[in-house]
This record gives sequence, structure tokens and C-alpha cells, in this order.
Amino acid sequence: QVQLAESGGGLVQTGGSLRLSCRVSGGTFSTYSMAWFRQAPGQDRDFVAAIARSSGGTYLADSVKGRFTISRDNTKNTVYLQMNSLKPEDTAVYYCAADPEGVVAGQAERYDYWGQGTQVTVSS
Repeated sequence: QVQLAESGGGLVQTGGSLRLSCRVSGGTFSTYSMAWFRQAPGQDRDFVAAIARSSGGTYLADSVKGRFTISRDNTKNTVYLQMNSLKPEDTAVYYCAADPEGVVAGQAERYDYWGQGTQVTVSS
């Protein structure tokens, strides 16, 4: 059974930084493409970033380009989201997701496995 566990969320002031981690267990992490999504209260779940299985390709939402970076460590079965220059509009629950087919995409329905989410709150 594939399980994803996010960590690293919290409360930060505008302009601050956080690094989210998502550890995958029970599957073959190195074969999965991985992604981060976020969902603010009353909003749809939005794509944030995705990374290919080999870390050769990344894909970022326009709203986070230049501020967020996605990376992975296949030796640790972990994907990261480095978030810098945070804004109040980044406040959301952040979810990591895995696609066993290894496709890098921004559509949530492509991803078969999801974590429980971690709260990020950016104060103004």
C-alpha cells in the first residue's frame, strides 16, 4: 500500500520561507512523478508544482514561478517544496501526490496517491 506523508507546514510571516517534505512508503518512489497541490478554504484544489521521476523536468504554476522550487531525493523516497517569498495568498493546505505512470502533469485526476495535507499559513 502506497502512503504519502507531508510535513513542514506552519505559520510564517509574509516574505518568509518554508520547506515542505513528502515521504513515500510502500511503493517504488523512483518510478513516480510527484506533484504538490494546494487548497484554500472554499476553493478548488490547485496545481503548484510537479517533477519527473528522474528529476530531469519540473513544472511550476505561474503563481509560484520564481518563488517555489520542487525537488526530490530518490534515495530518501522524498519530494520537497521549497517556498520562498511567501504571500498571504499562499495560505492553504498543501498536498503531495504521486503518479505511478510517471507523467508530469498539472491535473489532479492524473495522480493516484495523495497525502493527508499540511497546513501553510502566511500572515500579513
